[in-house]
Amino acid sequence: MKNFILLFAFALLVSPLFTNAQGCSDGGDEDGVKVIGFIQPQYEYQFLGDSVQKAMNGLEAPSSFYFNRARLGVTGSIPYDFSYYFLAEFSPTHSGPYLIDAFVTYKRFAPYLKISMGQFKSQFGLELTTPCQGLYSISRSRVVNELASPFRDIGVLLFGGTGDKKFLGLENENIFEWKLGITNGSGMNKYDGNMDKDVTARLIFAPFEGIGIGGSFRYGKQKPIQTGLPDDIRRRWGVDLSIEKGSLLFQGEYINGFDKGSSLVGGGCGSVPTIMKGDFNKEGFWFALMYTFGESFAPIIKYQSYQVLSTVSAAQYQQEYIVGLNYYFNDWTRFQLNYVITKDNLIDNTPDYNKQYLVIQVQAKFN
Repeated sequence: MKNFILLFAFALLVSPLFTNAQGCSDGGDEDGVKVIGFIQPQYEYQFLGDSVQKAMNGLEAPSSFYFNRARLGVTGSIPYDFSYYFLAEFSPTHSGPYLIDAFVTYKRFAPYLKISMGQFKSQFGLELTTPCQGLYSISRSRVVNELASPFRDIGVLLFGGTGDKKFLGLENENIFEWKLGITNGSGMNKYDGNMDKDVTARLIFAPFEGIGIGGSFRYGKQKPIQTGLPDDIRRRWGVDLSIEKGSLLFQGEYINGFDKGSSLVGGGCGSVPTIMKGDFNKEGFWFALMYTFGESFAPIIKYQSYQVLSTVSAAQYQQEYIVGLNYYFNDWTRFQLNYVITKDNLIDNTPDYNKQYLVIQVQAKFN
């Protein structure tokens, strides 16, 4: 760990020298090194009833300031066909520091084909593939946290799009985008536990500007939780829709999952998933509606639903309502407020257990 910190500090020290000498650009499209990252200081207040004393969401008390994410990295290009991306998590909330992303991309045949190798975000679904600093609600939906995990993995990713080519009489940029990942399936910073690899595929159809229709699929086998049994199976599929017209944005997503032998519970945004034995059928959806007034003020409403049927426990469910707002001071600084109302039976299988809490986040990013 000490060597990792020293290496990263050295990269930060030398990056301004490369920046001044060669220049930087968004996404590392030109030669040089570019420092990237963001911080998300956060405050949470939980409205707990008299009969409930235990704090939620991993907090030790129902009222606390903390860091959600604090990430720092570098990106750049190497003449003539390579680029690199490196990002680390430093937030104590997520037990940092540790490696988040580190991959090299070959782009000779862009935009039709690019190839990345290393550790990267799993290309499954709409909300997961939205960058953390670009989310319109402070947290991702429960169905995404559960069924799209592990959020990051090690392997190879092939991806591309149609670019500016006309297709089916349509003239929109990237009418079709595709992504195909072959990964360990064990999560970030871990070796594979068996000979099989997870396969994740995603296709996005954008017939017109502001409209995106996506479909995702993942299949993999993992080392069995019980010795002597066949490999555990995990299968996911999902569909999503995004429509942005003028100041109005609508997004929605449905994900279905089947686990045979064992199941991952949690594991989103740097958290360590819990492994549970048994067979599980899971599904859920979310949708959100946001309207932007001017260029700064954007209120949002969001609803999400998630349920689990298993051979080892009673059916579980969660419903959540979010009323929030986003205020953009500029391109780099944002204020978010979410009031969350949750109803579930996840606490000792207590039916209709109600929780309400308020979350405030300030984000500053640099690139």
